[in-house]
Amino acid sequence: MNTLARNLTKLATSLGVAALLTLSAAPAPAAHADIVLVHPEVAYALLAEPGGVATSWSTAEWPALDMTLTVSDIGARSVGSCATGAVCAYSQASQGGTKLEWTSCGSKSTAALATVGSIANARSSGTLQARQGTTVRASATAGNAANVPIAYRSLITNVYC
Repeated sequence: MNTLARNLTKLATSLGVAALLTLSAAPAPAAHADIVLVHPEVAYALLAEPGGVATSWSTAEWPALDMTLTVSDIGARSVGSCATGAVCAYSQASQGGTKLEWTSCGSKSTAALATVGSIANARSSGTLQARQGTTVRASATAGNAANVPIAYRSLITNVYC
């Protein structure tokens, strides 16, 4: 993560909110900025993974990647939050924290998460892998979840199914 993104994330985390500035591409007599308030983890993800759009305080979507990020409420970190037919990556162990969810398979970047603590495979068949490049660090069979070993959580770059 670059220095600007790291400092924005630290500031946003300390304030409990994040403000993303989107400068208008069209020339205007005065600078124009739209301020969107989002959760700090949504701000991090939008900075880390280009092409995303904040859709609410706690969610962002990347239409070109078929990816959605959802920040879980502290009380809502329940097992089984990965929708039927989807695969998910979570920032914390045991399907906790912020969630990325995909409804299609292939190699999916997890750059929008600072760490990947667990994965869930809510499909009816196949295996989901949490990978560091092409090296598998954790896997979950259909209908199951798996924790990524602590030593590899900050090194996961993608999930693959």
